[in-house]
Parts: sequence; structure tokens; C-alpha cells
Amino acid sequence: MNNLRLLFYFFIALTLHGCTSMKTNAPTHQLINITAAQAPLAIMGRNYSAADQSYVFGFPGVSFSAQVIGSSLKADLQSSNGNSWIDVLVDGQLQSTQKISQQWQTIELFNFPEVKRHRVDIIHRSENWHGSVKLGKLELTGEKFLPAPELPARKIMLLGDSVTCGEAIDRVAGEEKNTRWWNARESYGMLIARSLNAQVNLVCWGGRGLVRSWNGKTDDKNLTDFYEFTLGDSDPKMQWNHQNYQPDVILIAIGTNDFSPGIPARETYVSAYVQLINKLLRNHPQAQIALTEGAILNGEKKAALIDYLRETISRVNNNRVHQLVSNHYPGDAQDAHPTKLQHAAMAKDLTPQIKALMHW
Repeated sequence: MNNLRLLFYFFIALTLHGCTSMKTNAPTHQLINITAAQAPLAIMGRNYSAADQSYVFGFPGVSFSAQVIGSSLKADLQSSNGNSWIDVLVDGQLQSTQKISQQWQTIELFNFPEVKRHRVDIIHRSENWHGSVKLGKLELTGEKFLPAPELPARKIMLLGDSVTCGEAIDRVAGEEKNTRWWNARESYGMLIARSLNAQVNLVCWGGRGLVRSWNGKTDDKNLTDFYEFTLGDSDPKMQWNHQNYQPDVILIAIGTNDFSPGIPARETYVSAYVQLINKLLRNHPQAQIALTEGAILNGEKKAALIDYLRETISRVNNNRVHQLVSNHYPGDAQDAHPTKLQHAAMAKDLTPQIKALMHW
């Protein structure tokens, strides 16, 4: 009888020990609030940390990546104009596309029943002129923020106009054009970077050119100007520190807007391009620089721009400057900007050229 009693107490103790162990190993559900500047984030693209410890950004494609163990994650965001959009990716899959309001708003990045490890990416879809965006506090329900994901070692920078910014990729038939149509994540530049396992900075501005805008204006901030900005000409005093991002290769696709009113004077255009290239060579001493005419121009204007690029390269006379070939992609009946499929084709055209140039 005593033996049976001892055996009974042994099983009770064993069961209680198992329950205690299960409780110890169970994931916690604590609430963690942290500012963006305090969070372990991998950041790709031009930005600055504001006094309130938020990150401020405006160029398309700017990305913030985190790894967490949790069941839900929220972020506070705000857009100066209320016309900005972001994509939220969870574990590499598109989770949601969100419009950012002018007032601070809390956006749910993910919400799952169980505490698990996840990677989250916030990617800016929009352009500077849609508004500058702030990423503020993050709220995690779960265990902890893990160290930030590692960014690829290779680095690309694209200088361009609305095509490079991803304008009208997500057009909707019968819908009036709006900022939801922009999609930097599916732009040819970001597709190239993903295929080459590289970081990318999109430094672009819709409607702008090298020496003049689409409507012939020369007093807008064109490429030579906005190349220097952290946010763009919404705050021209906010100068970008080029040491913060030293690309291995710079691809320039500018000229569509310069040539829109007609073919610009050769000397004016080529001289401006030479000045820009020489500045890039000084600022980025390790970078290869590739010039291309872009996707929209065709016929006489395309031929003229290609000729101007050749002369620019000849005048610069530096073995780090090259010319790439772009095929013509005319958009569709709804919009002259390349479609999503055409952006994929552009990336397919340019990727092997960059790969060969860089020996990647």
C-alpha cells in the first residue's frame, strides 16, 4: 500500500513539473513600446532622424525592416500631405497597402493568434511631392525585437524621373489617377536590385529632367538639384550626406522630360550632363556610372538623347562611365508610363547589362 502511495505522489510531482516547464517555456505576451530611432531597424534609402526620434523620408522605395518575436506589431505614421502610401510585407509576402493620413495614425502591420518570429518590411510607394512621411513609435505584442536584418552588401543608386519612381504601375481601369497608382516596390530599379541581391536608393522626381521639366520650365529643382536633397525640394536646406550611401553602381535614366517640349540644344544639355557626371565621380569614387535613355522616348528624340549620351561620355573620358541600352516601352492607352509588366521587362533588359558591367 505504501508503495502505491509513493508511486501516486511520484506521478503527481512529475505532472506538476511538466506543467511548470511548459509555463516557463511558453511565449510571453508583453507590450513593448519603442520609438523608431530606438528600434533595431535596417533602413534602406534617404532619411533623417527627427528630434522626436521619428524617421522622416520622402523618396520612393525607402524601406524599414525589423525582425521580431510576437503576435502583433503596430506603427505610428504620418504624411505631410496625406497622399502617401506604404506597402507592408510580412515574411516576404505583401500583407497590406496603406494610405498615410496627415494626422498621426496607428497602423496594424500584422496580427496573428500565436507568438512567432516574423520579418516585417515597410516600403514607401510614393514620391517626395506626395508628402514627406514620418515613422514614429512601434508597438509589439510578444517577446522582443530581434537584431535588425542584414542589408545586402552590394549597393545601387538610380537617378531618374517618374518612371524610376514607379508612377502609374498600379493603374486601375476607369479610375481617376491618384497617388495609389505609384508603386516603387514593383519599379524596374527595385526589381533589378532584388535580382542582384543589392540595396537600392531611388533618387527620382516625376516631371523633372536634367535641365528642364516636362513643361519646359528651367527654374524647377531638376536632377542636379534634387540629387543633393534628403527629402526633396520641399525642404532644400535638408542636404543629403553622400558618405551615408556609397553605391557600387549608379544608373542614370533622365531625359524624357527634357525632350518632352522638343530636343534641347546640344551644348546646353551635354555640358550640364558632363558637370553632373564629374560631380558623381568625385562624390562616389568607387562607383561605376551607367547612362541610359530610358523607356518612354522613341524615334527622333530617342536617337538624339542617345547621341547626347555618347558625347557626354566622350567628353568626360573616364573608364568608370558607361552607356546602357534601354528598349522602348510606351505604357498603354490609359497612361504613357510603363505598366507593371513593362517594368518587369525593363528590369530584364537592364539587369544582365549591369551584371556584366559589375562582374556580379
